[in-house]
Amino acid sequence: MTEERIDGSGGAGEAIELLRELIREGCVNDGTPSSGQEIRNVRVLQRFLADAIALGRIETQVLESAPGRASLVARVRGTDPDAPALGLLGHLDVVPVDPDGWTRNPFGGELIDGEVWGRGAVDMLYLTAAFACVLREVALAPRPPRGDLVLLAVADEEAGSDLGMHWLVREHPEAVRVTEALSESGGMRMGRHVAIEVAEKGSAGRRLVVRGKPGHASIPFGATSAAYRMGEVLQRLEAVMPAAQLGELWNAFVDARIDDSELAERLRDPVRLDAALPQLGGIAGYAHAVSRITISPTVVRAGAAHNVIPGSASIDLDIRTLPGTSDEEVDELIAAVLGPLADEVEIRRLRGWAATGSRSDTPLFAAIKRAIAEVADAPTVPIMAAGGSDARVLRELGIPAYGFGLLAPGWSYERYREGVHGNDERIDLTSIELSMAALRSIVSERIG
Repeated sequence: MTEERIDGSGGAGEAIELLRELIREGCVNDGTPSSGQEIRNVRVLQRFLADAIALGRIETQVLESAPGRASLVARVRGTDPDAPALGLLGHLDVVPVDPDGWTRNPFGGELIDGEVWGRGAVDMLYLTAAFACVLREVALAPRPPRGDLVLLAVADEEAGSDLGMHWLVREHPEAVRVTEALSESGGMRMGRHVAIEVAEKGSAGRRLVVRGKPGHASIPFGATSAAYRMGEVLQRLEAVMPAAQLGELWNAFVDARIDDSELAERLRDPVRLDAALPQLGGIAGYAHAVSRITISPTVVRAGAAHNVIPGSASIDLDIRTLPGTSDEEVDELIAAVLGPLADEVEIRRLRGWAATGSRSDTPLFAAIKRAIAEVADAPTVPIMAAGGSDARVLRELGIPAYGFGLLAPGWSYERYREGVHGNDERIDLTSIELSMAALRSIVSERIG
């Protein structure tokens, strides 16, 4: 395979080249304060927008929450103060890679067989590039838009947004002021439908601490290893699954994705749902995740020296919650799962946030539906995301925010999930072109 040249078909040539540049900067966020260094991708965007900035068509601010942890806010002012201020929310950081799992350079940004390869190609640099391109087009148009168009190209999404959107809305609320927004986690195909994220689960991390009686490992009699207790807790967590709780988006997902009427009927029944999951193939993991609270042990700790029987052990749990779930309900659920072990386990609360959602009857969502119908001749289905994104920060402020995109017909939800944080991440040019076309339509309707 040899690297290709692009011809800019579909009006997406600039977005494709910009995506490749963003990938090459390798703004890897491993969760430590000094990682990410998103200032490099901020500089890429500043260079791309330089002509419109020089003409005074775009107002920009570079805001650093810590050295190198920079976000770019670029605003095109509208003429009507009562018109919407549409935010295009994209992040600049990417997750780490395992180079041994890649068949090409994960930070090469290579264009091979109609696909751009590299970490962040899907999550979500292709959209950040598309957002920047449409912003520039609007800025350089013969007449200004009615409403503001705002690019929020932010840091630290991959590590929870403390140095990105959370910091921005706290420290610079006026700079990031929007009335509605588009972000990531949309555009994948659910049967004939295009999925648009309107909600996402919450997070309620917990640490379970169990106690034993320490002693010298050479004389174990009389000691009680906390590692054994930890094993009992882990077995209980594996054996007990939280029950299904089918929310308002569940039927829409089943209608869009499941053609077999008998299977669809079983999936709508909380009692029969779990037995039907194995028939769903690659979408089963998503169906399981969005139909209940999930509990995943992720970090276990016990002991510090090989010759000391540990007197304490801990298990960290990644818990993803449904809308309306309180911290008290999470603790009650854990106690119920632990059953007879509950009195022996201390539950400590870790960082978390509530599930968030936006209504699907807003003018912005209507514009999304019309754009997708126009560009792809496809209906739209609102979905809940199992993971998290920066959109929740805006939703917490009461601002409608949707996971956007319009991927090519071959991009099922399963393919999308394989690309996000996976090896050999890449995005095809058709998906970039379709997303650009739909985005232009939405922007024109909302603030044009």
